[in-house]
Amino acid sequence: MAPEVQATVLERGYHPEILGEYAERQQSKNRLLGVAVLSIIGIFLIVYSDFASVRLALLLLLCLPIALTGGIFSALLGGGVLSLGSMVGFVTVLGIVSRNGIMLISHYRHLETGEKMQFGEELILRGAMERLSPILMTSLTTALALVPIVIGGNRPGQEIEHPMAIVIIGGLVTSTLLNLLFMPALYWKFAKTKSQRNLENRAV
Repeated sequence: MAPEVQATVLERGYHPEILGEYAERQQSKNRLLGVAVLSIIGIFLIVYSDFASVRLALLLLLCLPIALTGGIFSALLGGGVLSLGSMVGFVTVLGIVSRNGIMLISHYRHLETGEKMQFGEELILRGAMERLSPILMTSLTTALALVPIVIGGNRPGQEIEHPMAIVIIGGLVTSTLLNLLFMPALYWKFAKTKSQRNLENRAV
């Protein structure tokens, strides 16, 4: 016969609270979410102040969710638990894809203003090819450094590092593809100035 479970009734003015490690983790998650939101706002302001273009700043922000899809799939394959470590991984991926995106957009602007290249297919292809090596090197070195943690498994003492490494590696795959394939196409579509669009319309 199963033992009876006695319910404890608290007096008025008292309430239960979960303390200890669980409460600290929940507080850390909330702080990390707040920091992530502030980071995204800061990225937008930095890009806007540098390029003086709302369109380019929004372009970079719209690419961030696409870059995180690899991290989301990796987290699902790793158990589907949104732990503190996986959240740290998502923030890290945001930083990496933002850095690579800013480098690519900045290089495109340099080719236009510094080297006086005309906006067009040649500029898009040249900028992507010249940024290929730095982006790949950043992604590969980061992923290789995290491979031992992933191979080691979710052992005691690696409750944060293991899910973080899984999310970062998955996010690096999609963010690299984004920066090398989708970002140039999006820049080609949305970075045209008003005068360039008017010239194209007249030509048509």
